[in-house]
Amino acid sequence: MRVLMLGWEFPPIYSGGLGTACYGLTKGLSHHNVSVTFVMPTGPANVKGEYVNLLVADKIYKDKRIKIKQIETLLVPYLTSRAYDHEYALSMKKNGVSGILYGRNLFDEVYRYSERVKMIAMLEDFDVVHAHDWMTYQAGIKAKKASGKPLILHIHATEFDRTGGHNLNQYVYDIERMGFHEADRIIAVSNYTKSMVVRHYSVSPEKVTVVHNAVEFKEGPDYKIKKTDKLVLFLGRITLQKGPDYFLEAAKRVLDRDPTIKFMFVGSGDMEPRMIERAAELGISKNVLFAGFLAGDDVNRAYHMADVYVMPSVSEPFGITPLEAMKSGTPVIISRQSGVSEVINHVLKVDFWDTEDIASKILALIHYKVLNNELKHHGLLEVKKFNWDIPAEKCLRVYEEVKR
Repeated sequence: MRVLMLGWEFPPIYSGGLGTACYGLTKGLSHHNVSVTFVMPTGPANVKGEYVNLLVADKIYKDKRIKIKQIETLLVPYLTSRAYDHEYALSMKKNGVSGILYGRNLFDEVYRYSERVKMIAMLEDFDVVHAHDWMTYQAGIKAKKASGKPLILHIHATEFDRTGGHNLNQYVYDIERMGFHEADRIIAVSNYTKSMVVRHYSVSPEKVTVVHNAVEFKEGPDYKIKKTDKLVLFLGRITLQKGPDYFLEAAKRVLDRDPTIKFMFVGSGDMEPRMIERAAELGISKNVLFAGFLAGDDVNRAYHMADVYVMPSVSEPFGITPLEAMKSGTPVIISRQSGVSEVINHVLKVDFWDTEDIASKILALIHYKVLNNELKHHGLLEVKKFNWDIPAEKCLRVYEEVKR
């Protein structure tokens, strides 16, 4: 089986959960003799990654079954229209009119990417097209029409997740809707996400297959901090979807009862400046740390340092970070408004808006050692059962079905 896969991030060029998921899935597919050509928007010309071959423009690096193709572009993960305009202005200032010609806005850039993918689809030999999230859906449709091969769209987040259902970007919604109706099959990362697609995009439930994500499990170093230090961790994009404001309000409630606990944000996003201001307004800034964006071993170190990991997402199609925290032996609190809550049990579950309940559960995990140890032990055993070969097998079955 040969797959033309489209996505905007892939290790080591990645910013979040989508890159992690694409890496795990393609690694799992390679175990099932599936050959993947992965087309991504951008990245340095000399980068190489584990389990992948990287092609930057006309350069090809050969390594195992998976190839990465990169197209020169300003597209990066989780980009907004405003952020794109800023990057475009910087590029024009740096390169001038003689520099690389990028699209004049985010949507022009998405279109430009789709045209380049169409050309690749006419040259590559593959059986199915597999596109991840909205920036690649136009490209997927064009690859399908250029090749006559079936199209599978993989949903990791919808516009309703990203905006909380308020102030939808109509252009993005229209691309998602068009993609869902043009696709031969849709893969959703949870039943929660499937219900969103069926309800908001008028898609038949029979067209949507649920394939839950998994997690890479590797034994790592055991990072230690002082036993007297108690740390509660938020790790992810600091945006509306991830609920950082609810995390901060819960922190205030916790600190009213125990002022010795520390809270740490790991990540960046459009709400970060407001969260810094809000911590000061609440009078808790000395207990709230902002570490910025971390990667690699630094992320693992953050999980190991934490006494509690909290994911208070407002709308989370899946959510890999709780699995990463569990494999690090860290007790986890997650919102019920997340897809991962469908498949894990040895965590504490809350409604994202219930900051009193979040605070109470944080204090319970900090002060009741038996509960903390139970979640550590059983959570670690539970997450060891997750394996990317399982979702890879499910995706392979979808590939085989659409080929018939």
